[in-house]
Amino acid sequence: MKAKPEYRNRERTQVAVLDELVDRADDGMSVLELRAAVEAEIDDLEEALSTLKADRLIVVETDGSETLIKPDERVIPDNPTEEDDEQSIGEWLRERFPF
Repeated sequence: MKAKPEYRNRERTQVAVLDELVDRADDGMSVLELRAAVEAEIDDLEEALSTLKADRLIVVETDGSETLIKPDERVIPDNPTEEDDEQSIGEWLRERFPF
């Protein structure tokens, strides 16, 4: 599942983080899980998380010794469709080539 369209006009790493978090909205993800799921340098991931938190698009919850990151409710689509799981050729190219 992908984040709502209105939140997809952001930097590539931020969109990738939001998409991964929306997929696991109920459970949340640790920074290590996000690092494994998002193809980005650690500095880019850190910057993306910082920006998303400042924009209040993610929520950071600490439960004892575990810290989980979850998407804000407004980022999660109301009616997920199977189309969200399919990637267009344009999206695939955009991810592979920085133009």
